[in-house]
Amino acid sequence: SIITGVILLLFGTGPIKGFATTLIIGIICSFFTAVYLTRLIYIMCAKTKPFEKLTFTTPLSAKMFSNTNINFLGARKVSFGIVGAVVLVVIISFFARGLNQGIDFSGGRNYVVQFDHPVKTHELQAQLAPLFDGAQLSVITIDDDTKVRISTNYKIDSDEEGIDNEITQILYKGLQNELNGMSIEDFSTTNENIGIMSSQKVGPTVANDMRTDAYIAVILALLAMFFYILLRFRNIAFSLGALAAVAFTAFTIIGFYSLFWGVFPFAMEIDQSFIAAILTVIGYQINDTVVVFDRVRENVGLYPKQNFFTTINSSINSTLGRTIMTSSSTLLVLLCIFILGGDAIRSFVFAMIFGVIIGTLATIYVAAPVAYLTDARRNAKKA
Repeated sequence: SIITGVILLLFGTGPIKGFATTLIIGIICSFFTAVYLTRLIYIMCAKTKPFEKLTFTTPLSAKMFSNTNINFLGARKVSFGIVGAVVLVVIISFFARGLNQGIDFSGGRNYVVQFDHPVKTHELQAQLAPLFDGAQLSVITIDDDTKVRISTNYKIDSDEEGIDNEITQILYKGLQNELNGMSIEDFSTTNENIGIMSSQKVGPTVANDMRTDAYIAVILALLAMFFYILLRFRNIAFSLGALAAVAFTAFTIIGFYSLFWGVFPFAMEIDQSFIAAILTVIGYQINDTVVVFDRVRENVGLYPKQNFFTTINSSINSTLGRTIMTSSSTLLVLLCIFILGGDAIRSFVFAMIFGVIIGTLATIYVAAPVAYLTDARRNAKKA
């Protein structure tokens, strides 16, 4: 996870650097409290009470996911079939629909507009879209439902003078019903309490640089995870399994946004925040995968004569409770943010929610089977 944070810190800009800094600090603090302080408290309790009375369960959770014996690897052909179908659908969607790139990656202008009453973003978008002559347009709520961010790439490649004034006039015309007779001069003055509060332009060249940095960040994250797993487990089977799982997770999230942008009632844009979500999910995914592979390595040492198929299955089953509990607690927090947070972060949080679900499934149904098949072929070549 820290590897992901460092990559974000190096290749992100503006708010992404702040997000990466917060992520790294949070991971370090969490590691200190969850590993070190928890151990101290546990030792203190063990010295004051009979050790056998210490427990990590409640009557409700005592038998939950205990003694499970699910044949996960036995379903690898089915899981690979589903994975192949998902990849095929996503590839078709890329060619048919493409991606809804934010102005970070496509170039464009952002306008923050303040109203004196609550407004509905879908109504504003319907009023403005015909005036922008087929250009990309998105309207989302920020802070509260009286303030919106309007993004468009209208004439972003044009060098004509007066484009900014033209867009201001279009906005004024399209928002006329919500401005209560305000003049265009007052509407376009950023020091007024109502009207355009701020504007931002991202040119095509800058957008192209941001897009390139985003691609580099994702590729570096995948490679870093591959070499980290290889260094940790000294087995390329685990590295390939982990790489396949995180690549599938990232690919599926991007594909989902390609399939459903314009369908869901929030902006499903591919921008720097989305890339931050992808890399955060990759960090979460690799953490979950490492827990399972660590148990596999432990069981290989404990039962060296046991076949690898049984070892992986038992390892997944023994960590199943931890996997589901961790994913559920993470999803609970993300759902609260998704429901209660503003539109500005809703797309980011949705990518996280979808990524946690797909990432958890990918650990079990992609990482483990790929590691098993790779190891089996490696051992066959040795024999």
